[in-house]
Amino acid sequence: SFEHYGTQVILDFFQGYHDLFEPDFTRELKKLPTVATKLSSLFLYSARKRLKIYVMIDEYDNFTNTVLSTQGKEAYFELTRGEGFFRNFFSILKGGTARHGAGISRLFITGVSPVTLDDVTSGFNIGKNLSLSHALNEMLGFTAHEVRELLEYYKNAGSFIFDTEQSIKLMHKWYDGYIFSKKGTVSMFNPDMVLYFVSECNFDKELPDNFIDQNVKIDYGKLRHLMLVNKKLNGNFDQLKTIVDQGRIISNIALSFPLDRLLLPGNFISLLYYFGFLTFNGTRRSKPVLSIPNLTVRHLIYEYIRDAYEDVNIFRIDFLRLGELLEDMAWDKKWRPLFDFLAKEVKEQTSIRDYLHNEKVIQGFLLAYLSISDIFIPHTEYELNKGYSDFFLEPFLEKYPDMPYGYVIELKYIPRKDKLTDNVLKNAVHEAKNQLDQYAKDKNIKQKYKKTSFVKLVLVYHGWEMVYAGDC
Repeated sequence: SFEHYGTQVILDFFQGYHDLFEPDFTRELKKLPTVATKLSSLFLYSARKRLKIYVMIDEYDNFTNTVLSTQGKEAYFELTRGEGFFRNFFSILKGGTARHGAGISRLFITGVSPVTLDDVTSGFNIGKNLSLSHALNEMLGFTAHEVRELLEYYKNAGSFIFDTEQSIKLMHKWYDGYIFSKKGTVSMFNPDMVLYFVSECNFDKELPDNFIDQNVKIDYGKLRHLMLVNKKLNGNFDQLKTIVDQGRIISNIALSFPLDRLLLPGNFISLLYYFGFLTFNGTRRSKPVLSIPNLTVRHLIYEYIRDAYEDVNIFRIDFLRLGELLEDMAWDKKWRPLFDFLAKEVKEQTSIRDYLHNEKVIQGFLLAYLSISDIFIPHTEYELNKGYSDFFLEPFLEKYPDMPYGYVIELKYIPRKDKLTDNVLKNAVHEAKNQLDQYAKDKNIKQKYKKTSFVKLVLVYHGWEMVYAGDC
């Protein structure tokens, strides 16, 4: 299919520029057996005739990513290394740029994964990688000013009926936050997400049922090979969980690296950046701080974590039942059945227990399953009255204005190796209740959510086991 498509593109090129090429040359070129030989002949001819050819390749990594995720490493290496035809194709392009007047005047390549770039181009020493250029930080996203202009345009045309500032505030949570340079200061909105939101609002005159456009989802299957080895989760999966647990990670971004070095921690983190899961968020000791840009990405990461658990039979759950329990929690204040349900499943599915070994991991695990719907917008380490709540389940009132309840949750963790006594449990609960009383006095929450009642919950875990759940 690669040969067929490449040939069609070359033939279309001759149709568009037929007046620049001699008929005999065109006929002879069409007889050549491969795309690589056709291009090589074309470049030599263009060099002799002093023609300037511009070559543009979009999604250069799509082809090999698909092979890697569906057929594995051996098939990938066969295509991209040694005499692999895909590598040979890039060698022809390299030859076309080798000297002045060599056929290719400019070569511009776009894609996502730096893995393919390194494997098929020997480190891509014929060009300049612009991915992290500070000058181009605002090239491919929308600024807040541009989003405002877009909304006002449709508002003046009578298509967009919602308040502009409120809509921008909403989109800021879900679609903003991308900074593509270590020195960047202006965050960008994802254009696809913004246009999806505006299109849905214009068409239905109401907010979208789903705030995440399916087009921005990266198929979990394309990530599976990065996190699983022999049907077991590897260090990359632990890295992903750590990012969710801590909300950020400190790492440099590699411009490219071969597949066989993907398991190195820094390279996997770099790949997450290129996939859009992480973005620049300041520096620490001159190293970039990378964080999750927005709620859309956070929801996607939680989804990948749930898929990975299920993929290797570590943890499977009835999502329909869990969704029903979340609704009961939001509208009827029935929170206990949900946490009992999760605790029961963890107790019965023993494989998950090895992964629930500290407070942060328990926190990340719970958030992954509290995020199966958009009923709540979950926050961790949320600042309330000069303290930081472990969980703040913010009601998504823009979409569900009648939701009466939100939740502030304090989680206490007692290591499994420590003996659980009545006094230890009592002290943990007492400390959690005092913290919740402090959070409840937060003036901003009372002003912002005048019609919402926030339930204060204490959860205590002894290792993987929930040993206390109560409101106060």
